[in-house]
Amino acid sequence: MSQDFIPAAKPIIGDEERAAVDAVMASGMLAQGKQVAEFETEFSQVLLDGRASVAVNSGTSGLHLGLLASGVGAGDEVIVPSFTFAATGNSVALTGATPVFADIELDYYSLDVAHVESLITDKTKGIMPVHLYGHPFAAEAFAALCDKHDIDLYEDAAQAHGAALNGKKVGTFGKFGMFSLYPTKNMTSGEGGMVSTSDATVERNVRLLRNQGMDKQYENELVGFNNRMTDLHAAIGRVQLTKIEAWTKKRQENAAFLTANLEGVGTPKVAEGAEHVYHQYTIRVSEGRHALHERLRSEFNIGSGVYYPVPNHRLPSFNRTEDLPNTEIAAKEVLSLPVHPSLSQDDLERIVAAVNTIVKAGA
Repeated sequence: MSQDFIPAAKPIIGDEERAAVDAVMASGMLAQGKQVAEFETEFSQVLLDGRASVAVNSGTSGLHLGLLASGVGAGDEVIVPSFTFAATGNSVALTGATPVFADIELDYYSLDVAHVESLITDKTKGIMPVHLYGHPFAAEAFAALCDKHDIDLYEDAAQAHGAALNGKKVGTFGKFGMFSLYPTKNMTSGEGGMVSTSDATVERNVRLLRNQGMDKQYENELVGFNNRMTDLHAAIGRVQLTKIEAWTKKRQENAAFLTANLEGVGTPKVAEGAEHVYHQYTIRVSEGRHALHERLRSEFNIGSGVYYPVPNHRLPSFNRTEDLPNTEIAAKEVLSLPVHPSLSQDDLERIVAAVNTIVKAGA
């Protein structure tokens, strides 16, 4: 008997989300309004210890507007990882600034502090590391580095809802932080993003920039964009926000089972004081990564993902020649296994058995 497919990621949308959308539809008020305002307040309370939040229409918009609101523009440099989704570097380039790609360390796939410091110049406006796969980057070390050089720290927290370092939530370390609300993230609004900041000027600028530069209609203070979140999307996000804590606990339990039972692969590490929320459960396979990925799907009906096979600096859109050896290693060896809250115990045991069987056989 064939077994059901286990997807690498699975958005959870239930009756409560559908009812919330229906209520907005029935109200006739669909654009940015009360639901967005309530979502911003609740997101701040649940995930940011009260730090201000501004909702936008995507994570990429959140990075772009956060950078613009922080004064990043032409002539500036922002140091970013190459081992991440392209939106990180793209958002810097879209401001007119130059993304400077730095290498990562291989324990948590975060920017390497020493390499970043070697790249700081008089043009460096800030550093934007990524809390990749749900593990917090070394935020305290980067904050100290930024203080030392009088530059800004920005947080790409697209994958890290609820992650923390030494009890402090991600999204509360930098001048701004950004959370993606894309369907595959740990929680979703269908599509959207959230910008967090404690800087009143940055907050106001993001609010202006997302709404054509207006606070009051027809009184445009800045040249802005239409990057608003709709009330439809906010209604979904508000429901999801009530479930994120339980979902995170389930992700962590699933990850613990995988780590305890997988053999012959490098399992994820967790730094001292870090709370990993496992947006992805990412293993390292020194040889046979492609074969493992293919055989999991073809022979065991299990999905997996390679995030990210082409470092950003080598993408045609950037076409740069930096020497980033750890980035190249990670791009060749990482594989993300299912860890989402929908997995049953049988699913977890299937995943472990399949990976161990393939690895033992030499992929």
